Amino acid sequence: MSSKDDLLAQAVENDANYKERLALIRSNDEIDAKLGFVRYTGIQEKKGFLINIQPSELVDEQTKVIVSVVDYFFISDMDERFKISYPFRPYFYIATIDGFEFQVSSYLSKKYGAQTHVEHVEKEDLDLKDHLSGLQKTYIKLSFTSTVELQKVRKDLMPLIRKNTDRIKKESAYADYLARNLGGKGAASSGAEVLDGDILNQIVDIREYDVPFHMRVSIDEKIFVGLWYDVKGVGPNRVPTIKKKDLAFFHAKPKVLAFDIETTKLPLKFPDRESDEIMMISYMVDGRGFLIINREIVSADINAFEYTPKPEYKGEFTVWNEKDETALIRKFFDHFLQVRPNIVVTYNGDFFDWPFVEARAKIRGFNMEREIGFSKDSADEYKSRNCIHMDAFRWVKRDSYLPVGSQNLKAVTKAKLRYDPVEVEPELMCKMAREQPQQLANYSVSDAVSTYYLYMKYVHPFVFALCTIIPLGADDVLRKGSGTLCEALLMVEAFHCNIVFPNKYTGPEETKFSKDGHRVESETYVGGHVEALEAGVFRADIPARFRLQLDALQQLKSEVQETLKKELAREFEVSLDQVVDFDEQCAEVEQAFDGLIAAPTRLENPRIYHLDVGAMYPNIILTNRLQPCAMVNEEICMGCSYNKPDAECKRTMAWEWRGELSEYFYSEVSFSFIKKT
Repeated sequence: MSSKDDLLAQAVENDANYKERLALIRSNDEIDAKLGFVRYTGIQEKKGFLINIQPSELVDEQTKVIVSVVDYFFISDMDERFKISYPFRPYFYIATIDGFEFQVSSYLSKKYGAQTHVEHVEKEDLDLKDHLSGLQKTYIKLSFTSTVELQKVRKDLMPLIRKNTDRIKKESAYADYLARNLGGKGAASSGAEVLDGDILNQIVDIREYDVPFHMRVSIDEKIFVGLWYDVKGVGPNRVPTIKKKDLAFFHAKPKVLAFDIETTKLPLKFPDRESDEIMMISYMVDGRGFLIINREIVSADINAFEYTPKPEYKGEFTVWNEKDETALIRKFFDHFLQVRPNIVVTYNGDFFDWPFVEARAKIRGFNMEREIGFSKDSADEYKSRNCIHMDAFRWVKRDSYLPVGSQNLKAVTKAKLRYDPVEVEPELMCKMAREQPQQLANYSVSDAVSTYYLYMKYVHPFVFALCTIIPLGADDVLRKGSGTLCEALLMVEAFHCNIVFPNKYTGPEETKFSKDGHRVESETYVGGHVEALEAGVFRADIPARFRLQLDALQQLKSEVQETLKKELAREFEVSLDQVVDFDEQCAEVEQAFDGLIAAPTRLENPRIYHLDVGAMYPNIILTNRLQPCAMVNEEICMGCSYNKPDAECKRTMAWEWRGELSEYFYSEVSFSFIKKT
């Protein structure tokens, strides 16, 4: 038997799910190849726009061990597609009682074998009382060949760490002192020899164990979706190289497909995907429209037509009249693979369009995941490995600031695209399919046009701009809450400042009751507020009154020359001797200030027409609340090296506890009466 066969046999023996994982790797490669994404392993440098990221696995050619990789999907300016599988060792940190780091790391190395790499790192820990002085904490970094091994070790350690943490909380410092000095069985002294069975009892904390793998790699390597990169399939160490390329003004053109379906339904019922059928699928691909008709339900053939509600929203539609629902679904899947979109757009597609198409495809003998790669994940969201699903309804709910009653597609079209869409009473749609098929076709394509242009005008630039700073794919940036996005942004900054991530705060597991006996459902602290200067919406075409501060204007006028000098050097890198009309420009600015000083009360059209402080992401993550772990007390202040009588941080702030209480209802209260004799 050859050495490669030996390695393969050993890998299979060590991994019980080796064959299943290998089959999944092959399946993923087949799905990616359908849309043109083939793994690039060449040494020539390619320029690519990063469109998507996905966690994956790959077989190491030398050891035959399955390793974790992140698949980065790129498109070029010439519509070339390729993916890079970037290997990376997933990891987390553990902390021990001071003095036991080397004993614990030695024990873990022996216990978990060669696939686990153990090293010591110094990290800044914000939980240390005196971390502002530069004090750092030693953590043990455990890295693994794949996330499967990471999860196994994490599963072993988590119960031990919880038990050790609870034990330390219960032990008072005085009891521990007596145990050490009087020979009792207390906490082991720092650096003392302990038995192997007691070594794991010295592990007291675990950090960064819940960071998703693809997010972990993007944070560490600073690889973000929505940017251009120079890519090599194999670098000096047989690892792909991905280097950021500064092409800020060179926009990529991903292929976008926006679709909508029309279905049959029973009177006064919501469409049932088990019994109702798809009668139309309308979609737009890069501004070109397509409509597929189910002629088993629609009474007449539909010819090609144009639906252009406004000159800037063009919609010329090619129509295919198919004999039944099976042919309709087959045509949609075939054209999907022919077009090979990078982004699929729907409106509430996670909960209607995709589930309906999937169910009807299954009934007609198709497997949607094998056909086009889309399937439902654990969060009931429809996603694909290489194609992004952008549900525009998620953007409307989180970022459009439209009221709840105005978040359906027709209302959003009126508010954002500024035209009146075609509207049809749902109860009349099946009747129209028989009696007015052309009018129903107009209605169907109007939804596709609205979805496509809403996405292109608002959702696409917004989401992909966020992707350039947040270590997540576009699917997650669209769907995650604002607080989660802020947390991801802070994680990037924390890692590159060598700060270990704090664990998410969780309240006490035991039920808490208020003084009057009510059960506390949730609690927080309320205090600091961010306030807008003035409530309301300001428009550039409506004059507003301004009252200017004379002292501020005088100060700005006196600093004109110094300010312009600094800005010339900082922004334009121009020295003063290179400017020929510096004094004239300064005099012009000073003259403008004189005009403002002469008339400080003004009625003018504002330049900023909408100032919404509540929409700023840093403010959203705070939500005017302070987590209990961020509250400082006298003990923390005493351990701080900045604890001085004149310290400006020693300000008493009015924080209040706020809790939601469970109310008692009459049906939940039982009474007992004692008869008096």
